[in-house]
Amino acid sequence: MCGIAGYIGISAFWGEPVLRRMADAQVHRGPDGDGYLTDGLIGLAHRRLAVIDRAGGKQPFHSADGRWALSYNGEVYNYRQLRAELSDLGHRFITECDTEVVLAAWIQWGRAAFDRFNGMFALAIADLERGEVVLARDQFGIKPLYLAEDGDGRVFFASEIRPLFAAGAVTPKPDDHTIYRYLRFRIHDDTPRTFFHGVTRLMPGEIALLTSDGAIQRSTYTRLYDDMDALAAAPTPYDRSAQERFRTVLDRAIRARLVSDVPVGTALSGGLDSSTVVASIHRMLAFAQDTCRPVGATQQTFSAVFPGERNDEERYVDAVAATCGEALQVHKVRPTPDRFLVDLRDFIRTQEEPVISTAPYAQYCVMREASQHVTVLLDGQGADELLAGYLPYYLVHLRGLRGGRVAGELLRSVDVLWRLGRTRLTGVVGRRRRTPTVNLLGRDFAETYRHERFPLVRDDIKARLAADLFRHSLPALLRYEDRNSMRFSVEGRVPFLDAALVRTVWSFDPSAIIHRGWNKRALRDATVDLLPRLVNRRRNKIGFTTPEDSWFQRIKNDVYLIFASRSFGARPYFDQPTVLQAFEDHVAGRGGVDTMTFWRMLNVELWLREFIDPKPTSAVGTSESAEPARVAAQRGTGSGPDRSADPLPKPDFVPNQGKELLTPGGAWARFPLRTDLIATGDDVPALAVNRVGEFYKQGAEVPFSVQQLATAGPWYLFVSEKVVAVAQGRIFHVTDVRSGAWARLLSRGVRRTPYGIGLGHPATMQLAIREAGLPRILAAAAVGAAGKVVGRRGLFYRVAGPAVRAIDGPTEYSVYPANISAKLAPHDPDRVAQDISSAIRAALPAEFAERFGGTVIIDANDLGQDILGQDADLPDAVLVAAFVDNPLGQAREQTPFAVVVAQHRRGAAGVGGEHRVCHTGG
Repeated sequence: MCGIAGYIGISAFWGEPVLRRMADAQVHRGPDGDGYLTDGLIGLAHRRLAVIDRAGGKQPFHSADGRWALSYNGEVYNYRQLRAELSDLGHRFITECDTEVVLAAWIQWGRAAFDRFNGMFALAIADLERGEVVLARDQFGIKPLYLAEDGDGRVFFASEIRPLFAAGAVTPKPDDHTIYRYLRFRIHDDTPRTFFHGVTRLMPGEIALLTSDGAIQRSTYTRLYDDMDALAAAPTPYDRSAQERFRTVLDRAIRARLVSDVPVGTALSGGLDSSTVVASIHRMLAFAQDTCRPVGATQQTFSAVFPGERNDEERYVDAVAATCGEALQVHKVRPTPDRFLVDLRDFIRTQEEPVISTAPYAQYCVMREASQHVTVLLDGQGADELLAGYLPYYLVHLRGLRGGRVAGELLRSVDVLWRLGRTRLTGVVGRRRRTPTVNLLGRDFAETYRHERFPLVRDDIKARLAADLFRHSLPALLRYEDRNSMRFSVEGRVPFLDAALVRTVWSFDPSAIIHRGWNKRALRDATVDLLPRLVNRRRNKIGFTTPEDSWFQRIKNDVYLIFASRSFGARPYFDQPTVLQAFEDHVAGRGGVDTMTFWRMLNVELWLREFIDPKPTSAVGTSESAEPARVAAQRGTGSGPDRSADPLPKPDFVPNQGKELLTPGGAWARFPLRTDLIATGDDVPALAVNRVGEFYKQGAEVPFSVQQLATAGPWYLFVSEKVVAVAQGRIFHVTDVRSGAWARLLSRGVRRTPYGIGLGHPATMQLAIREAGLPRILAAAAVGAAGKVVGRRGLFYRVAGPAVRAIDGPTEYSVYPANISAKLAPHDPDRVAQDISSAIRAALPAEFAERFGGTVIIDANDLGQDILGQDADLPDAVLVAAFVDNPLGQAREQTPFAVVVAQHRRGAAGVGGEHRVCHTGG
């Protein structure tokens, strides 16, 4: 397995740096080596993951006569048979790898060679004599290949999309048509278009000829699709002989995918498909078949389990393991929503395009674990589309029946149909109406694509399965698997996607697929004596997925913060107020929108931030993917999806970066004190005494501070009003505040700022209504609106009062819980200030306590400062000057306290005189 890249249209002198950037952008696909070719206007690059003939097979691979060069990603499992056939035709081979066989087959048979390959591939073959490049992708599209034109006659291609950006082929821009179909219909990867405007994919079974003038000629090379149609038109009965034939072809497909010079393992979800692969390999090992040598004496399997969750499959995994006994070593990973948040950015980068749900994250975790033990991993991907593994296929099957069979099949399928319709029935009983996805989309965006439709085959089971195999369902799943496996340099293999096996199934009548209420009939028959009955007779399809509903409840605050963000609200794709209300309803159990819909909107937003939005540093895609999550976690990455690493603890005598203070008549020496997050119920006076005591104890050991403090005037303690309110329990998760119609309406007229949402959020406006009463808020709104007309601002808060002015909403710069909460003003802040001051004077040594001027409870941010409570000996106007430039509170610096020392000043109480700058402030 490897990563390929290349171009046509750049001279050799300029080409190699471009190729190296493209290769470096996908180094994870091939950490074992690289290779480059530049010839005329053609360039090829290759990153190698050595699996077969590790010593040979370096690419790009040249033909003996020098005319042809191949850069190839994949495995052709029948290469030894093809090599023998080609040897008889006069070809000579110098390596033991399949790469040389692939190129020889092309030279011998041309495009007809691709249908001879039993395997997976995406390749580029350069004809250096004619100056052309041929691209091809396997019949199922297991391996990816992307193209982009730069508009100047140059064409670029690669195994992933980021190399195309690294080459400068295109600038990352969203493809709105693809985004609409994804948001509206839950579909993607079914056409050549991608989520990036100007980037297309080669489709399964497709070939493309790139000529020196920049032209691209696409066509389908494979006969597989026509063969399937012909077989479906004249099927044979599914009898005992057919059962044996299916089992033989399936065993052959699994055995072929064990060919390897590196360790091979198996993914085990606990479902019928992956369990079949595991049990079949176990049986082969029992017969000591030489083809199982890469597996080793003990087969290693890898599973994702979710103890206590509804969709946990651990008991099925354990049942298979018990059947295999000591010949199986089971590795289990336990993904959690908290770890999901840590991994989320890397997961978004890994997939490159949005995914249908959080389910691929479970596979991401499995691949990460597997990479520590094996290099090749088999799994059961494709069996659901081949043998009708998903519940909706029952409806297609029933619609296609004729005569008396319908009643019998309907009766035997009633339990499956009940599960299929349970969600809709629950909605009716609970008087919930499902909200159409289009209602959550931006009005103009939805209107642009309102005629878009996504028709499905509804009454022909084989036609529906074929569409899902090659267009509607499987291509997306294969993309997920390719990205997840190659992110950790693991080669994924899928035995059910074997052309001979597909032809075999299509040669039988449809009863081999669904019969008497049982889907996957042929597979169940083939494994009746191989798998425990618990697995063989399973009817509840789960697969590698996550408990998304419960996860969203756990991470609701992080999700809400993203939906409430300025960037989300500025997108043309979403109706932000409707999305916010829908999510609030969902969290409260009232909603008509499922988590998959919320995930798609969330995924689009995070994808836009990662790939499309301007970056202050290097462009997206010019370097390797984000650092591994385990490294980010060790460095203290925050829990949010798009949060930079938390800063290291700030020494008390180091000012916050980038902050300088200009004060009238003198300078303040400010020392912000970092604390752990303060929570409801914490004793703020005790915390203040503890931190101030540590500060003065440390200050006695720092000469600079001793000198500064010795020549200073009185000192004061400033406390963020936010932490006082939090400790008093006057803070509420926005999802827990039921916003009324007036709150939603009035909040729309409030301007949001980067420093705080204030009343620009329905939850905070609702709190304002509770605090002051609706009549007063309506009056304040009217006065404020009139004031804006005549150029006077701030009248709303004058009428609403200080209790309303102090209400804060969620802010992107704050840390949990302020980033997802609405907060009232602290209760009786003057009394809080007095309590803190009394505790400090009682606890500190006399030399410090005597100069202590008091405590100030302040609401300070970059828009203004407001003294809410204090017992200090200075006027509010002077105290405010200490923080004219500095927000104080539990932002990322986590400095809710600050010791502020008055230096020698001119004039009374620091008022008047010249302006001076204090660089030691926080």
